[in-house]
Amino acid sequence: MSPCYIDPRRCFPQCPREQLKRQQMARTAPFARFEWMIAWRYIRAKRAEGGVSVMTWISLIGVTLAVFALIATLAVRSGFRAEFVDTILGSNAHVTVYKQTQIAGTTHVSRVITGYEELTASLAAVSGVTRAAPLVRGQVLANRGQENTAADVYGIAPADLMTIPRIADPEDSQGDIGNFAAGIAMGSGVARELGVSVGDRVKLISPNGARTAMGTAPRTSAYDVVYIFTAGRFDIDQTRVYMPLPEAQLFFNRDGAADEIEVMVANPDQVEDLLTDIFNAGGDGTLVWTWRDSAGAFLRALAVEDNVMFVILSILVLIASMNIISGLIMLVKNKGRDIGILRTMGLSEGSILRIFFICGAGIGTIGTILGVILGCLFALYIDQIFSFVNYMAGGGVWDPSIRGIYALPAELQLDDVLKSVALSLGLSWIVTIFPARRAARMNPVEALRYE
Repeated sequence: MSPCYIDPRRCFPQCPREQLKRQQMARTAPFARFEWMIAWRYIRAKRAEGGVSVMTWISLIGVTLAVFALIATLAVRSGFRAEFVDTILGSNAHVTVYKQTQIAGTTHVSRVITGYEELTASLAAVSGVTRAAPLVRGQVLANRGQENTAADVYGIAPADLMTIPRIADPEDSQGDIGNFAAGIAMGSGVARELGVSVGDRVKLISPNGARTAMGTAPRTSAYDVVYIFTAGRFDIDQTRVYMPLPEAQLFFNRDGAADEIEVMVANPDQVEDLLTDIFNAGGDGTLVWTWRDSAGAFLRALAVEDNVMFVILSILVLIASMNIISGLIMLVKNKGRDIGILRTMGLSEGSILRIFFICGAGIGTIGTILGVILGCLFALYIDQIFSFVNYMAGGGVWDPSIRGIYALPAELQLDDVLKSVALSLGLSWIVTIFPARRAARMNPVEALRYE
């Protein structure tokens, strides 16, 4: 018998068959078909290797749930911020302009705008401003029968009211906004507190009324409710009442004057870029208050919360990826004999490393794909899911008086999905390298010593 069949390594230089086999092994491309086949067989653990199978399932489920939680949280975060900002920009001025002038002969300062028509026209001419409207504002007590509630009255021209998105095109409404000149419009929360509907008459009481010899007498007037709106923001629906500008000027003693100018811009996110032009158009004594000034603290709190939640959920993904290491270490230990045989057959360390890398990375990739699917479905069907949770809890899960909006929103953004996928795949692939290298460096002689 030829010595080649006893010890092929000893006669490698003289044996054409062994030389050809080793040359073929050396030319094997990375991630060859046989490497995928062996890795797939290892992932599908046999019944006798139940521990490996259990760890595989735990790793897969862990990565899936971690990616699902990350995408769902990012979607809710994006939706909440978008809804919050939209309700602010859709119901309030992007920039509010005031005028501060000193009353002649006194040390008092007046913020009443007398020449508001010229100031409104000047502000509307600023590049980037889409609308400017004079307002008269005041706080009143609204009354109907035995019911009373506080309300913020906005005196505005009917044509300007039509241009406020969340008022002219609200989530829900009653009556006709076209009849605004004949009465008042109010939020659904105010109407609910007073128990009124369209066509009812509401009494408004202001403490700053007519001046008499006995002092200032409260002013009381009654108005027909012609329009009830739901803007989608609790504090607006609960307090806001709109009144035609001439009526508001008469009611609040603003004859021929306004309290402020409401300015809308084309790009609210870049409103700071227009402030210089708005100041120049307003002239001396101009004061401005942007929507970022009123909501800036809340938006900054949201940004901090976003970063913290992303870090916390990233740690959750890392912990789920660590399960892959546990499963691979058990797999390497159980497949020590197979590794020794494969090495003696001529497989290189690189092939062994790639086989076990495919095992771990495959689990991470499949878990990531399943997590992305579940997270996207959650974001798309969040209304139905939220309704079911609210029903099972008996209602009251979401309190709009605390959160400001009426439902839990979700907005699926491509950037959030890509960040989640990159994080999950990166962690699961990186942690797979370490047990795969351990398998590749295993000494075949030691692996077969006791076999």
